[in-house]
Amino acid sequence: MTEGAWGDDQTRFFFELTPDRVLAAVEASGFLCTGRCMALNSFENRVYDVELEVPDQPNIRRVVKFYRPGRWSKNQILEEHQFLKDLRTEEIPAIAPLPFPEGETLMPTEVGEIWYSVFPKVGGRAPDELTDDQLRRIGRLLARIHNVGAREKASHRVEINGMTYGLSNLKYLLAHHWVPLEFQVRYQQLVEKISENADIQLARLSGNQIHRIHGDCHLGNLLWNQEGPFFLDFDDMLVGPAVQDIWLLVPGRDGEAVRQREVFLEGYEEMRSFDRLTLKLIEPLRALRYVHYAAWIARRWDDPAFPQAFPQFGTHRYWADQTADLEEQCALIGVHG
Repeated sequence: MTEGAWGDDQTRFFFELTPDRVLAAVEASGFLCTGRCMALNSFENRVYDVELEVPDQPNIRRVVKFYRPGRWSKNQILEEHQFLKDLRTEEIPAIAPLPFPEGETLMPTEVGEIWYSVFPKVGGRAPDELTDDQLRRIGRLLARIHNVGAREKASHRVEINGMTYGLSNLKYLLAHHWVPLEFQVRYQQLVEKISENADIQLARLSGNQIHRIHGDCHLGNLLWNQEGPFFLDFDDMLVGPAVQDIWLLVPGRDGEAVRQREVFLEGYEEMRSFDRLTLKLIEPLRALRYVHYAAWIARRWDDPAFPQAFPQFGTHRYWADQTADLEEQCALIGVHG
């Protein structure tokens, strides 16, 4: 993950993307557009629904994704694309980028360091609730994704651990004065303890238990259509343990969530073995996600969309709640912050 790589030209271009600029970029890469262009919801990147002009094929729609500058390097994005290509090769439902006329899946904009890709537009709906049969089916699907993920390395992608998701984010939040003085010492102690515990547990895993995973595998990135379930948005693809994807899909702690996770794992284990001891990582990983999420917002505060979307961020109440949440996580993990 790159740090502080926001250049004036790139930032301005990204913030000021207009339909005209989007269409110009798509046509410069070899596609012909009808002129129809609609922005889609996305905080992290800029994503547009574009209609292409194809002889004898009306209403050909594509999704054009402009990657946020300074977040991923070209090699990191290409490893995401390779993972998606690998999944498609195994006939696993995933939305892989389309090649441009010369074969690439990633193109630079006119300012150079903002990259974009074109994806097929695929319809689907997010299920309101998951039945046990659906949980088993999604379990089988995720196991197949992890089987493919374990076959190849992703040397440029972030590996989730105490440093990448905990201490590096803590350093950023403190250095940029996001944490109020009265919470700084306590917050730092908690993050350090949680990061240490996570690293101790992750170090016990064997090499084949750390591999390419979705990384942001919550239900909001799961859609269902007439062909069944499929996952969207591999933008946060990580190198990490399978349990990171699993707990995000079934995140609760109560009895019903535990039961649902067991049903999910019934399906998962039809396609791939799973070490139940790694379930102990759920609470450390949940805590690291809290820290990572806070730093994610802080790093993007110059983006006008973020203050509007997160008006409570940075307030006294926000950091009081964050600190209390990490204290609860320490208690659940069994460490003294």
